[in-house]
Amino acid sequence: MPVEDVVEEVAGNPLTDVTFSGGEPFFQAREVCEVAKRLKALGKNIWVYSGYTFEQLIASDDLYQQELLRYCDVLVDGPFLLAERDLTLSFRGSRNQRIIDLTTKREMEKSF
Repeated sequence: MPVEDVVEEVAGNPLTDVTFSGGEPFFQAREVCEVAKRLKALGKNIWVYSGYTFEQLIASDDLYQQELLRYCDVLVDGPFLLAERDLTLSFRGSRNQRIIDLTTKREMEKSF
């Protein structure tokens, strides 16, 4: 599906949050980044679920992965681990996964 079609489909939805998950969004960082960039311009909040940790992503040499992080408001990082499974957690499946509010993190870094 072309990027334009994805953006058009999501733009018509009244919900404000968009989630990229399944497979691994950072394996397709170039394409996901283009969609995220256009949706951010429309005022959408971007959540990304990744099996990578935040630290692995910021250390990546892949410029598209770095750019995708810039459009991301919230990152849920880390692989799902069955041994860490916890059904009481909100927005994640296992205790090793973190919910990282990148928007707040960026705002805090600006104030220093």
